[in-house]
Amino acid sequence: MSIKLVLQGPQADQAALARVARLAHPARTTELHAHALRCDGVDVTPERRAAVDAAAHAAGIDATFVEAGLTLADFGLVAMDMDSTLITIECIDEIADMQGLKPQVSAITEAAMRGELDFAESLTRRVALLEGLPTSALERVYEERLRISPGGEAMLQGVQAAGLKTLLVSGGFTFFTERLKTRLGLDYTHANVLEAAGGVLTGRVVGGIVDAEEKKRTVERVCAGLGIDTRRAIVMGDGANDLRMMGVSGLSVAFRAKPVVRAQANVALNFSGLDGLLTILG
Repeated sequence: MSIKLVLQGPQADQAALARVARLAHPARTTELHAHALRCDGVDVTPERRAAVDAAAHAAGIDATFVEAGLTLADFGLVAMDMDSTLITIECIDEIADMQGLKPQVSAITEAAMRGELDFAESLTRRVALLEGLPTSALERVYEERLRISPGGEAMLQGVQAAGLKTLLVSGGFTFFTERLKTRLGLDYTHANVLEAAGGVLTGRVVGGIVDAEEKKRTVERVCAGLGIDTRRAIVMGDGANDLRMMGVSGLSVAFRAKPVVRAQANVALNFSGLDGLLTILG
């Protein structure tokens, strides 16, 4: 199988990219844009990969080794985690901030993201702390704090133009996923439902919790509905609860991810925006 290496970094110039490229001993290189370079005919050895990865990271460059002929046309679905992937915040942490409880909730969130806590248990504990919070706080978080991650809208426009369907599957909440579905023209969403009564949160989730296994099942269900194998799905995430759905995909993308996720993903975008995916598969 022929391999290509794509180097890209928002602050990297062609000279910096070329220095890293030389470590891969490519047959040829092609400038993709001012901050990206493709290396073709790469003979990948563990030693070369390690040298490239180390030099690239030190230079603020994302290095991706992938099958040479791989393009967006090889896929039919892009599935994304929401919090800290498609958007820049962890919604539950920002909701908790309205209660003055952000440090306590954030600590549980971080432990779950690193894989140190069972996700369902961590979510139950965090949601319980929100009991009594007015539901208007959710709207404030959406309007005042929620931002799309760098390159997110460009990435979505690119994959949608290529005919791929889009799925937002989240351990967060439908209050946010449904608004993002409308705003971004997403095809499918799946998330947890926060229970509310009398205009305040009860501190409980309605129905089953969207944990790592449910995220995987959701990707499988959507792919089955589209009549495609899960290997034709690109799955993007950042935390340990994304690993199972990333594991059934044809291309897994770790975005600003925890070390445990970066280590297992096909692609790690540590510096580039989400639209770095288009550079790799363009």
